[in-house]
Parts: sequence; C-alpha cells; structure tokens
Amino acid sequence: MFELQPHTIDIILYVCIFLGVLVAYDGVQQLLFRRETQSEARNRRMRVIQQGGSTEDTLKLLRDSALLGPDKKGGVYVRLRRLLVQAGVSVRPFWVFLCMALIGMVAYAATTRFVPPGMAAGSSAGIAIGLPLLVLMQMKRDRVKKLNAQLPDALDLMSRGLKVGHPVAVTVGKVATDMPDPIGSEFGIIADQINFGDDLGTAFHDFAKRAATEDARYLAVAISIQHGTGGNLSRILNVLSQVIRDRHMMQKKIRAVSAEGRLSAVILTCLPVLIYLSIEFTTPTFYGDVRGDPRFQYFAIAIISLVVLQGLILNRLVKFKF
Repeated sequence: MFELQPHTIDIILYVCIFLGVLVAYDGVQQLLFRRETQSEARNRRMRVIQQGGSTEDTLKLLRDSALLGPDKKGGVYVRLRRLLVQAGVSVRPFWVFLCMALIGMVAYAATTRFVPPGMAAGSSAGIAIGLPLLVLMQMKRDRVKKLNAQLPDALDLMSRGLKVGHPVAVTVGKVATDMPDPIGSEFGIIADQINFGDDLGTAFHDFAKRAATEDARYLAVAISIQHGTGGNLSRILNVLSQVIRDRHMMQKKIRAVSAEGRLSAVILTCLPVLIYLSIEFTTPTFYGDVRGDPRFQYFAIAIISLVVLQGLILNRLVKFKF
C-alpha cells in the first residue's frame, strides 16, 4: 500500500488550508459585494408591473425605506440599513449581525487564553460590534470621498448635454453610462426613478440622502428650485460645479496648512506608548518590581486616561470643519 511521507502530508495540508481560505474569501466577497445586473433589475421590476403593481410599488424597489425618513431617527436596524446603503454594500443587516456573532465567538475563544472569562466576554463583544461598524464607516467615507471627487465632472457632463438641447433625464442617463462608480450607479438610480414616474426633485433628494454630503444636498436643492420656478439649469450646474471644485481646493489647502499640527498630534499621542514599550522590553524589572503594588493599577488607569484625553484634545485642535 502506498504511504505518504510526513512532509508530503504537511504540504497537502497547507495546500488544502490555502484553498479553503481562498474559497471562503471568494464566498464572503460574493456575499457582501454582489451587484445586481441591469437585466436582473429590469426583470425584477417587470415582474412587479406584470403582477399589477403601481408606479409607487415599482419605485419602492429603487428607494430604500431606511432613507425615506429623517436622518437622525430610526432604530438600530434602520440605522444599520442606512449605513449599508451609504457604504454601497448590497446585503441585508441580518448578514452583518451574523458576521458580528462569528467575530465575537472567535474573539472570545482567543481572549479567554489570556484574560478571565468575564473580561473576555466584554472585550469580545466590543470587538464584534465595533470592527464591522468601523469597516462599514470607512467604506462609507471612501465612497463619499470618491463620489465628491466625481460630482463636478458629472455636473459638467449634464451641463454640456443641456446646452445642446437634451432633456434632463437624457443627461442624467448619459452620466450613468459614461462615468464609473459610484457616481455612475447613483445617477443610474436617479434615471430609473425618473423613468418610472418619480419627480425630478424627489429623485435628486433621494440621491442626497444616499450620498450624505453637503455638495449633493446643494445639487438637490438647486434642481428642486429650478424644476419648480424655471431658469437656465445648464448655467446653474456650471456655477455649482465650480463652487464644488473651489471648496475641494480650499479643503486641500487647509489640510496642507494643518499637516504639521496633525503630525505633531500623532507623535505626541504615540510617544508615551513607545516609551513604555521600550522600557518594558529593555528593562522589564522597571515596572515589574512595582506591578504587584495595589496602587499600581490606579496610577496605570490614570495615566492611560490622560494619554487618551490628550489624543482627543489634540485631534480636536487640528481637525477643521469646512
């Protein structure tokens, strides 16, 4: 009978682990970042129309109910749905809660080896809730940043289309087909809402809620005013595009001026931690001799609190709202 050598078994085991991780990663990516194709969306809407659905029923497929209410209201489920929409993740909150549960179990199994079960449960719960939310918030910030950078070009493209005589719906559809995501997908939703009978101002206000930026709100207000009172929309879009570009330029100038302060804040916040680690590694007895003292933990908590407070104050001093 053929017998495998020990090193051959190890190689096969490593290959199987690699393939398992690769398959798991691809499955998570397909689950979290799957995008509906145009044919799938069209068929889904046509089925609603065939079943006798009204225009309002069709528009519900395009307008997430989590974005219809006020931004500051809603329970945890609605807030999470709103965050998922603004982050561009097309999954239900159920999968996020499931991901939190899995992260919590893994974190609890890892932390129980080093800390008591009660402390491990608290820390793992914080990791399970905080890590997915931080990832989603970072995805939202990245998406908003990219959308803001694309918005002036989209407005210029709409303005040129209006100048040659195209209707607003055609110019919006042109932006959806010619520009990449995320602005292309967002204007595609606007075009679909207009084609399915929604009001132009309502469609752009929904876009402003999804984008959650000041520039998108300015655009929605400008479109609504022009749609209600009339005027030269092409010139309005040109002026708004220039204003947005000037604001972005001012933001970059402010960040350049405050770069030294932000770097100083990072250095001053990290310096106590680096000093502690250097002493701990070079002279373990420096803190080891007094670590058993009952007063040590109180002083440690006070020092950590002061370092965190210092970081928050410095971050507040160098952070500008513009």
